[in-house]
Amino acid sequence: MGPGIERIGEIGTMSSTEAERGFTKAMSFSDAVDEAETVEKPFGQALVEVAQSRADIVGLTADLAKYTDIDVFARNFPDRFFQLGMAEQNLVGVAAGLARVGFTPFATTYCVFATRRAYDFIAIDLAVGRANVKVIAGLPGLTTGYGATHQGIDDLALMRTVPNLVVVDPCDATEINQAVHAIAAYQGPVYMRILRGRVKRVFDPQGYTFELGKANLLRSGKDVALISTGLMTERALQAADLLQTGGIDVAVLHVPTLKPLDEEAIVHLARETRTVLTLENHSIVGGLGSAVAEAICMAGLTVTISKVGIRDHFVECGSVPHLNEKYGLSVPHIVRGAKDVLSRRS
Repeated sequence: MGPGIERIGEIGTMSSTEAERGFTKAMSFSDAVDEAETVEKPFGQALVEVAQSRADIVGLTADLAKYTDIDVFARNFPDRFFQLGMAEQNLVGVAAGLARVGFTPFATTYCVFATRRAYDFIAIDLAVGRANVKVIAGLPGLTTGYGATHQGIDDLALMRTVPNLVVVDPCDATEINQAVHAIAAYQGPVYMRILRGRVKRVFDPQGYTFELGKANLLRSGKDVALISTGLMTERALQAADLLQTGGIDVAVLHVPTLKPLDEEAIVHLARETRTVLTLENHSIVGGLGSAVAEAICMAGLTVTISKVGIRDHFVECGSVPHLNEKYGLSVPHIVRGAKDVLSRRS
């Protein structure tokens, strides 16, 4: 094997037993669910599916193969996998170089490391020249209990300001699979969040279609619109069911692509309901909520709008369910937020 290529058995420093007992459990973003409702490592599986018919697909990581699910790709294509070590700027730079000579690199790390440590490299090496690199970001938003150093609560705000860069935040295992195929076919730089490990399936693979730049209206309603992205869409659907029992007619619009943003779908729904609550696993500063408010304002609409997301502060360490409740990302908080924004509607 050539320089920089590493056997999958050598990747990482923890044993599988250590990972199962500590690291992996701490990294979990949700409570245990029925295995029939989940998919194991959907990103890694989807990348293998794409790579089977595309010799240009290569995988890279910054010492996080096992924890970003690209280990699945590495096992299947060891000669097309590069372990760059804990050097995120170099990860992006090498990926850019590979793209320049005809490869389609998928580079994985945690979103805090990709966006905070390698922001300039993403902007200059990838976006300026539209390099065909896909940056895949694990641990998005509040999906770990490891505190401020690992909770990527500002990545969407940072990435949506970069020209030429597509920004994707999938909801579930079904959408991760479809999004991997879509971004592999897209010619240009992409930043995509992923959920790792055993991931819930919210959407029926036979009935749902992901398309870059398009929002999906999952539920119609006339009273209030829940506009969500990422894993918050599952919670939006759960909240809509609870609100419906109380006589509140709720629409749910899922926005998996923050850039380019489907402004037409957002404005159309806002015009219909005149009441909007945005939901994101991210800071309320600069992410989906800000993008939705901008679109509605630029359309000249008078709409009552509020945001569910992490307020303007860092998040402490703790169990993920506890943190979701404390920082307002749980379903009960969404229900209360919807009722509050309805009470303020003029």
